[in-house]
Amino acid sequence: MYLKIHKSYRHVVAICDKELIGKKFEEGKRQLDIKESFFKGQEVNEEECLKIISLEVREDATFNIVGEKSIKTAIKAGIIAPESVAKIEGVPFTLTLL
Repeated sequence: MYLKIHKSYRHVVAICDKELIGKKFEEGKRQLDIKESFFKGQEVNEEECLKIISLEVREDATFNIVGEKSIKTAIKAGIIAPESVAKIEGVPFTLTLL
């Protein structure tokens, strides 16, 4: 999966399954555009992602998470609950403010 940290007044952490980069999904009026410029950062495995999530939670970060693997990792890290996950064309995603 890819992980990218955008730094502003508050860190925004983008986590996305590798195979979804550059794709766009639509369902009715809802749209999920997985732009490379926002999501494609460093490639990480689950263990690395969990470590970075742990550090970013302490920084009061916001998280944008897309894809099955990425969502499962975020649930494992305890930053989202399964019921907070939505889907567009079967692709799971969530936005969380901690």
